[in-house]
Amino acid sequence: MRFDAGAFDPDAFDLNNFGEFLRTTLNFLTGANQSAAFVSLLMSESPETPTDFIRQMVAADVEASKHNGRVQTRFPPEPNGYLQIGHAKAICLNFDIAKEFGGLCNLRFDDTNPEKENDEFVQAILEDIKWLGYEWAKVCFASDYFGQLFDWACKLILSGDAYVDELSFDEMRSYRGSVNEPGKNSPHRDRPATESLDLFKRMRSGEFEDGAKVLRAKIDMAHPNMNMRDPVMYRIKRMHHHRVGDAWPIYPSYDFTHGQSDSLEGVTHSLCSLEFEDHRPLYDWFIGKLNIFPSKQTEFARLNLTHTVVSKRKLRTLVEEGWVESWDDPRMPTLSGMRRRGYPAAAIRSFCQTVGITKTPSTSDVALLEHTVRQELNLSSCRRMAVMNPLEVELTNWPEGEVLEVEAINNPEDETAGTRKISFGKRIYIEQEDFREEANKKFKRLKKGHEVRLRGAYVIKCEDCEKDTDGTVTKLLCSVDLDTLGKNPEDRKVKGVIHWVSATHAVKAKVRLFDRLFSLEKPEADKERTFTEFVNPDSLTEATALCEPSLSKLPVAETCQFERIGYFCLDSKLSQPDALVFNRTVALRDSWAKNR
Repeated sequence: MRFDAGAFDPDAFDLNNFGEFLRTTLNFLTGANQSAAFVSLLMSESPETPTDFIRQMVAADVEASKHNGRVQTRFPPEPNGYLQIGHAKAICLNFDIAKEFGGLCNLRFDDTNPEKENDEFVQAILEDIKWLGYEWAKVCFASDYFGQLFDWACKLILSGDAYVDELSFDEMRSYRGSVNEPGKNSPHRDRPATESLDLFKRMRSGEFEDGAKVLRAKIDMAHPNMNMRDPVMYRIKRMHHHRVGDAWPIYPSYDFTHGQSDSLEGVTHSLCSLEFEDHRPLYDWFIGKLNIFPSKQTEFARLNLTHTVVSKRKLRTLVEEGWVESWDDPRMPTLSGMRRRGYPAAAIRSFCQTVGITKTPSTSDVALLEHTVRQELNLSSCRRMAVMNPLEVELTNWPEGEVLEVEAINNPEDETAGTRKISFGKRIYIEQEDFREEANKKFKRLKKGHEVRLRGAYVIKCEDCEKDTDGTVTKLLCSVDLDTLGKNPEDRKVKGVIHWVSATHAVKAKVRLFDRLFSLEKPEADKERTFTEFVNPDSLTEATALCEPSLSKLPVAETCQFERIGYFCLDSKLSQPDALVFNRTVALRDSWAKNR
């Protein structure tokens, strides 16, 4: 690839397309993983200018007064699992576009396949979208339209555009042909419309066994798009539906339901991920044949993450086979899992905005998501102190039994967060990693014969240490400079600052530490092995922490920073007032910012 400067026409250059041009170039030069994020950052200087091709399209439609300038979107999840980070991208896009253009966004449940759908998933989806910060214009269900869809199917039969077929599943598959070979017509394709209509109504009344007959659209068995080769519109399936019970022994297919549902709701812009691109001609065919409101489908690249799978089917496998605890396991990429882990909704929205909307499939580094979470929490989270690997410190010149309440800052990034009181006494704990008997000048923590400041308290000096028979340091004997509370010594500089907890007042807590759920960057890339073979056996480890007492009063939904360690929140399921359990949301170390 080479750039021909002579061919560049500055007068013809379209700034609105610059983002897409830059993404394509960066994809070629550096790979697709991070180009979208980089471009979004560059383009963010002009928020009033549409920054992606979908917003440009909607803006053009509004300017042209298409649909009288009205904008209506929808988010249409199937209630057969929990929402995940990929859904968050679609949610943000649909709801934000509606808001930006003064329109509406519906939440519609695509509940046409009762086999794995239930109300648990419906309620979880409602909760996730609310948590993410969005409100829908109305809640709809595809099952609301079953009656209308049935009537429209009858209309297509009578117009000669649909027929009842009796081929078995295997026969239909063999008749369908392949990408390189045309299919062949079913022997039932040309049956009279009145006969097909009679059979279809008998299917509706429950006369036939499951799988005995289907209703198919009559399009073209030689069509180059396999989705147009007489697709199935209805199948017989006697299954209890979570909303309509046993009222329907037949259920419409997704392809026959989706476009018509959009049309019934007056959806002007039906935004789907790229896997539905090949379904768009069928979407348009049904709408055209029925001569109903012409909703328009547009596709965008879905969100993929390294060390993650986002397929709902594969996430269900992780749950059902016991690789994780549940759909809301904090290691899962589900929104409920991220909420339980302590991810703030604002960080999810910001991440989706940074990744951007493109037509080019790409995989974002999970470190970018963690970087976004860390940025948000740095501004919003309170600071607390906890010690993970305790080393006892006795302050030799501190009076026995005397306890002082020292003042600590709650959040240095937010003056309005105020301060808190922490008990300080003769015995405290610090991290074992914060002490060395001997170390060079780069070690800014506590060394034997040297000083360090305790966060929010005094400067201490290590005078001596006690060891066990193996030579391991078990206790430090330190002196306190009693004139250094809230101020520096006048005659020397003390550079290091470490955290601590009072040995008398510390509260014990279990801490759950999470690593990547999959050891492989792209766990679905190896076609020879099952993705579960790459589940990281060390994705969850547990430790014990000694915490300052205020952490026992931390609200479950609030994430805080354990100073110098990371961000943590109480586990919403496991933690009890007398048995605290913290989840590590994200570590302090930011590999994304460093690598960038």
